[in-house]
Amino acid sequence: MNDKPVYLDYAATTPLDPRVLEAMMPYLTEKFGNPNSIHTYGREARRAVDEAREKISQLLNCQPSEIVFTSGGTESDNLALRGVVEAYRQKGNHIITTAIEHHAVLHTCKALEEKGFEVTYLPVDEHGLVYPEQVAEAIREKTILVSVMHANNEIGTIEPIEDIVKAVKERRPDILIHTDAVQTVGHIPVDVQKLGVDLLSFSAHKFYGPKGIGGLFVRRGVKLVPQITGGGQERNRRSGTENVASILGAAKALEISIEEMPKEMTRLQKLRDDLIAEVLKRIPDSRLNGHPSQRLPHNANFSFRGIEGETLLLQLDMNGIAASSGSACSSGSLEPSHVLLALGLSYEWAIGSLRLTMGRFTTYEDILKVIELLPSIVEKLRALTGFTV
Repeated sequence: MNDKPVYLDYAATTPLDPRVLEAMMPYLTEKFGNPNSIHTYGREARRAVDEAREKISQLLNCQPSEIVFTSGGTESDNLALRGVVEAYRQKGNHIITTAIEHHAVLHTCKALEEKGFEVTYLPVDEHGLVYPEQVAEAIREKTILVSVMHANNEIGTIEPIEDIVKAVKERRPDILIHTDAVQTVGHIPVDVQKLGVDLLSFSAHKFYGPKGIGGLFVRRGVKLVPQITGGGQERNRRSGTENVASILGAAKALEISIEEMPKEMTRLQKLRDDLIAEVLKRIPDSRLNGHPSQRLPHNANFSFRGIEGETLLLQLDMNGIAASSGSACSSGSLEPSHVLLALGLSYEWAIGSLRLTMGRFTTYEDILKVIELLPSIVEKLRALTGFTV
């Protein structure tokens, strides 16, 4: 059996691609200028930032001026939600989102509720899908923003964003639409014109770029109140000296990911489908979470009755397999994933979840190792709890 450590948590973060590091290195060493300085060092850094912005805008099919660099997905989500509702508060105070959003969106919505905004949290079906007509029906006179993620970070379900945008804009063209595309940019085709959204969040460390850098697409004409004020960088939308090396790294990482996407999507789908088929066949009382086909090519999320996800993770880690779970230990009690509960899973099913996400450096041998070890680990843990199939 393959004895090397197996990393299957690509949805949490990806390793930095060596080609990306190589592109960043000059700007971490001799090309260290502040892009806001007017001397040679500064102009060199400014040129690099401008070129990176141009490259990312081409890859997402928008204008360079529509890209705002941030520290990552969480800040992008916060800037989109807080920035828009503050800018358009005179028009209304109602936001529509879903029950399965990332906490960067959900916790921001909760904070906005405390400031007098009203939020509708739409339910999803058993596969994690939100329907366009549901979103349209939730529109009120005071609705100013809709935020629906492009694909869910836990279960991998891809939402019908294009259809949601059409349904909303047909009723009210003035309502702005944001999508958290942190899990999709660099993994599946993302074209902001095709999607039709007004704002879109992304994060470089999800597609083999550095941590601490992300971006927000803001369609031209959309007003945004900055959440970080200071020197007025990013066209007064996000102050702070630009992270030149990381911005360059983000652009290089996205370029590589999109270039390799057709081949990589096919390869990962095969690994994913083989893994899903074998796990469901070999482990009784198991289920796949998320949409069976309308899902990210690299995501497999399972639930097993009779075990706890955190314990399963520890056992896998001891066997050299890094994965993640939707459950988390909070104040001594196991909290099931809000996403899995929104699918209608019982507590028993929801706490026994396992997310396996593959990526650029995942091999078939890695998948075989999981298929070989996982059934016996689940069986052992069930024996300890006295659960019988």
